[in-house]
Parts: sequence; C-alpha cells; structure tokens
Amino acid sequence: MIWNEEFETLPREAIEAIQLKRLQSVVERVYATVAPYRKKMDEAGVKPEDIKSLDDLRRLPFTTKDDLRENYPFGMFAVPLERVVRVHASSGTTGKPTVVGYTRRDIDTWAELMARTLACAGVHRGDVVHNAYGYGLFTGGLGFHYGAERLGATVIPISGGNTKRQIMIMKDFGSTVLTCTPSYALNIADVIRETNVDSSELKIRVGIFGAEPWSENMREEIEKKLGIDAIDIYGLSEIMGPGVSVECIEKKHGLHIFEDHFIPEIIDPQTGEVLPPGEKGELVFTTLTKEAFPVIRYRTRDITRLITEPCICGRTFYRMEKVTGRSDDMLIIRGVNVFPSQIEHVLMSVEGVEPHYQIIVDREGALDVMEVQVEVSEDIFSDEIKVLEGLAKRIEQEMKETLSVSCKVRLVEPKTIQRSEGKAKRVIDKRKI
Repeated sequence: MIWNEEFETLPREAIEAIQLKRLQSVVERVYATVAPYRKKMDEAGVKPEDIKSLDDLRRLPFTTKDDLRENYPFGMFAVPLERVVRVHASSGTTGKPTVVGYTRRDIDTWAELMARTLACAGVHRGDVVHNAYGYGLFTGGLGFHYGAERLGATVIPISGGNTKRQIMIMKDFGSTVLTCTPSYALNIADVIRETNVDSSELKIRVGIFGAEPWSENMREEIEKKLGIDAIDIYGLSEIMGPGVSVECIEKKHGLHIFEDHFIPEIIDPQTGEVLPPGEKGELVFTTLTKEAFPVIRYRTRDITRLITEPCICGRTFYRMEKVTGRSDDMLIIRGVNVFPSQIEHVLMSVEGVEPHYQIIVDREGALDVMEVQVEVSEDIFSDEIKVLEGLAKRIEQEMKETLSVSCKVRLVEPKTIQRSEGKAKRVIDKRKI
C-alpha cells in the first residue's frame, strides 16, 4: 500500500528538482527570519543566492543540538509565536531541552508523513492502532496519533505504563497494530507470558518500533515472542518527530526517507566531509517544508548509510540503513569505539539469555572496565554453577571477538534488571570523564 503514490514513486530527477526548489526557499527564509542562521551563514561566507544546485548544500554550515540549546527556547523559530500552534521538546540528557514548534500547516504535514509511515508498515483503514508511545512533550505519541487518524485507522491513545491493563485493552478492543519502543514491546511480551494470557486471542499483526536503537536480533526476538512483523521507524524531534523514515512491510531492509520533505547527507563525523552514498557515517538532515522550525544540515549524531538501490515496494526514495549507534553515545573503552547495539547483537545471539541487559562502565586506576549484566532464563539460572560460569565465559569471548575489547559478563536472575516503559537505560557510565 502506498499512501501518496504521486510523491512516493517519483523518478530521481523529479525528486531532486523538488528538493532544489524547496531548499532554495527554506535557505532564503531562515536567512531572513532566524538570526542565528543568518550569523552562521555570514561567518561561512555564503548567501541564499549562492545555492544554485543541490551540491551547494555542503557550503552551508552545520546545525547542532548546542545551537538549539543556546537559543532556548524560541530563538530558532522562523515564525512569530502567535503562528505556532504546538510546542514539543526533547527530554535531552544534559542541559536544557531542545524546543521545537509547529504551525498549523506543519501539523498537517506531519500527519501526512505519519500516514505514509503507517502505510509503509501495511496499516490501513479499519486497523486498530494501540499507541503506547508517550504523549506530552515527547513527539512520539501525538505523531502516531495524528498519522493513524489521517490514514483512517482507529487509535487507542493508551500511552505507556500499566502493562497488564494494556494487554487487557489490546485483547478486548481487538488491537491489530502496536506502536511503542522496542524495549517496551519486549516488556509487553514478557508480561503476556507471565500472566498466562493466550496470545492467540490477541489480533496484533504488526508493530512499529522506534525512539531507541535496536538490533536485528532484537527484531527476531520481538517477532518470535509476539508473533508479529516488527517494523523500524526513525525520527527525531528536531527534524519533525517520528515520520522521517520507515521500513516497508515488503522488504524490512532500510528505512525509506521522505525525501520530498527532508534532504539526507552522510558525513565523516570527525571531518564533516560529505561521504558518497553507500558509505557509513553520521546522518545529517535538512528540512524542506517546515514553517515554524526549519533546520539546515542538522547533525543527528546517528550512524548509518544511504541505500540507493530501488526497493521492491515501488517507492523511489533513498533508504537509510538501520541506525547502528550514535557518534556521541559511542563508548570509548581503552581506545576502542564500542556501540551498545554491538553488545546487544552478541547477547541476542546466545541461547538462554533474555533481552534485558545493562552496560556498566567504570575506571579502575587508569584503566577503563566494562561489565555487562544480562538476565538469563529461569532454566539456565537454576542450572549448576559450572554451567553458568561456562556461559559467562563464552559470552565474554564472543564480546572480545566482536568488540576487540574485553569485558566482564555477569549473569543475573530473571526480572532483576529494571523494566522500561519508555526508552531503556542501557548504559551506566561511572567514569569521571
């Protein structure tokens, strides 16, 4: 199912023509209305009239989360506040939140893109969407809500928490689509099993999961436990919220980027140099249609690559590979770059290990040490000490081969690692860096 066939199946030349026209318009607008952009462009020696081709995009300076924080709360808005009908903000990990605004037209655009997103996942009119993303300043809940309504599906705005009640609602209301973080999907699966709910009574056939990185092995775990198709979605508040890119149900390999609204680039995170399609690096986005909060060359810090090969679904937009980590939450352990998603990949390939884990990083003297605590199944935990020790050693060996750095693996009793009803807190870094 293609929600907006006119745009989603355009030939490359037509996509690029739309992008150039919209890029020139947005650059002209931010230069005229957003003082921080005008200052950065003047310092870089570039004017709106210098943007004559898409290649000229790389002449424009990058935007970072620091720029947004320095101009908190509304200093990056391109319209007066009286035109802003909604404000969202990202939670952030340090400092003040990043604040984003939407005009009425922005909300309409977002609903259109989220309808496309849901259609990519095979959702259609008549589906019942169980929306367990958080509502509020976080963009996830309302993004999915408006998109599902635009598509004509029925929305259950349940938000997160109270998992047993969620399962009762899924069963009683006949939910067919689950939207939440992947870690919460696993939490739901565990509670279904613990409470002896007959999963055959649930009608969920597809889940759309995002807001945190997750591996292919985690996808397999979710699909096996819930008996559904698990679809990856990508978005971030600074660009739009959810609805920037999504996998299609036909392929589940690479997330279609809605290129008529966003221009993606891949750069070397160290040098800022633009890399050719196919090479892995940091993802950068320029928004083309946002009115209240346009962003130019925003550094997402997410690591991925662009896929330019045609997709069997018929959509012609470039795809982005599943995000493998972030350039700023990357752990450096004794000089080695480590992504939590790599650790998850190893853990999820080991039989008897549950998909609940935590990474503890500390420093002993001058040496970084990393411990991975992971739950094991009831059967394994009740086994002999020698069996548990052997399993831990095997995981440690596989970690060393995969990560090129050693770590201690501690197997813990089932249900001892705190469950998440939102984004899972995977890493505890105790180092004073």
